[in-house]
Amino acid sequence: MEILSDDQCFVCGPANSHGLHADFIVDKEEHRAHCTLPIPSRFQGWQGLVHGGILAALLDEAGIYACRATGEHFVTAELTVKYKLPVPVETELLISAEVLEQKRKIYFVQARIEAGGKVLAESTSRIFEISSKG
Repeated sequence: MEILSDDQCFVCGPANSHGLHADFIVDKEEHRAHCTLPIPSRFQGWQGLVHGGILAALLDEAGIYACRATGEHFVTAELTVKYKLPVPVETELLISAEVLEQKRKIYFVQARIEAGGKVLAESTSRIFEISSKG
């Protein structure tokens, strides 16, 4: 399977007019990634609150970008999300992730969403490195 990018990723794709447009910064030395952004109200679940699926997607994407410190193409094998506090829409969020461990092509990653110094959601994931052609 050939892996190609067309900039249409719902979370980070700049060409997706309906997406979140998350712009992650990768720290290759620390094996981390982060971005900041407010979540528009069109992504709410309950009134004034960000939908949990949107938060999970952001945690997932942050994990992928943390892995990009060492490669380019990754897929999530497992994602466990813990929702700590409700997340209001239109609030500036810090989304971050770091690789905790790597065993061959499997990366163990921790990610979190914060605002105002509080952790609002966090995840652990196992992410698999894939080749661009296969």
